[in-house]
Amino acid sequence: MSFYDYSVTNTKNEEISMRDYEGKVVMVVNTATGCGFTPQYEDIEKIYEEFHDQGFEVIDIPCNQFAGQTPGTDEEIHEFCTLKYNTQFPQMKKSDVNGDSQLPLYTYLKSQKGFEGFGKGAKALAMSAMLKAIDKNYKNNPDIKWNFTKFIIDRSGNVVARFEPNNDMKAVRDCIASLI
Repeated sequence: MSFYDYSVTNTKNEEISMRDYEGKVVMVVNTATGCGFTPQYEDIEKIYEEFHDQGFEVIDIPCNQFAGQTPGTDEEIHEFCTLKYNTQFPQMKKSDVNGDSQLPLYTYLKSQKGFEGFGKGAKALAMSAMLKAIDKNYKNNPDIKWNFTKFIIDRSGNVVARFEPNNDMKAVRDCIASLI
């Protein structure tokens, strides 16, 4: 199966096929409204505005699996994002990205780009320490570790990159720019 064989549900309970994104560069990101990384919505929106007209799309999938940091309804989440961060990209229905009820799309994405670490620096050390307290084996599985993990898909449907929440948003932007 390929990226284009999956679908997600939007906030209106409509099924959105990844085939709708053929020929586009796509970022799939699990988001949260009450997380230390939530300000990344601002960066994601800037990247969306910069590259949308050139074929870039964002698939925003709110998720409440990490410390309950997305407690609201789909409507409340959307209102928060549009009012606080002026997001224009579509949001999908709040969903799981790990475990028995994870979206099949996430099973696929993680099979294509597993966890490769948090990198270096203070944020990386903090993420590692936090995850080690939750799951001593976190380094050895492809699961999503926290909110704002980003997958980048090229115009041919290949999963070309995975960025952990603490990765520099400039690196995310540069990756997308290289594919546009």
